Amino acid sequence: MITAAAAGLVTGLTLIIAIGAQNAFVLRQGLLRAHVGVVVAICAVSDLALILAGVAGIGAVVEQAPVAITVVRWLGVAFLSWYGVSSLLRARQPEALRASRTAAASRRTAVATALALTWLNPHVYLDTVLLLGSIANQHGDGRWWFGGGAALGSLVWFTGLGYGARRASGLFASARSWRVLDVVIGLTMLGIAVTLALG
Repeated sequence: MITAAAAGLVTGLTLIIAIGAQNAFVLRQGLLRAHVGVVVAICAVSDLALILAGVAGIGAVVEQAPVAITVVRWLGVAFLSWYGVSSLLRARQPEALRASRTAAASRRTAVATALALTWLNPHVYLDTVLLLGSIANQHGDGRWWFGGGAALGSLVWFTGLGYGARRASGLFASARSWRVLDVVIGLTMLGIAVTLALG
C-alpha cells in the first residue's frame, strides 16, 4: 500500500510540476504575496476532486467494461509519450518564468482566475481523471492509496509553489533551471509510459 501511495505521489508531482498557465499564476501570486492561501486551496482541492473522480471512475469502468481500460491505457501511453517528448524538446529552448509586477486586482479576481485555469483547461481532464485513474488501476486494491499519494503531491506542490515562491524567485527566473526541470519531467513521463505499456 505504501508503494502505491509513493507511486501516486511521484506520478502526481511529475504531472503537475510541468510549466503551465496554472503554475505560472500560482507562482506569480506567491511572489507578490497576493491571495496565496485561497489560490493554493482552490488548486489543491480541485485536484483532489479530479483525482478521486478518476480513481473511482476508472474502477467502475473496469468492472463494467474491461476493454475500455485497455483503450484508456493506450491513450495514456500515447499521451505520456507525447508529453515526455514535448518536455525534452521544450528543454532545448527554455524561457525564464517571470512574475507580472501587478497582482490580481482583488480576491474575487484571483479566485475566478484560479478556477478558470483549473477547470477550463482540457488537459486537466486527460491528465488527472483519465491518466491518473488509469495508472491507479494498475495498482489494483491499492489504487486509493495511489490516489491519496497523488493528492498529497498536489497539495505539497501548490503549497510549496505558492508559499515558497519568494525564496525561490531567483531559481525560477533562471532558464537553466527550467531546462533541468523539463528534462527530468520528460524522462520520467517516458518511463511511466513504458511501465504503463508493459503493465
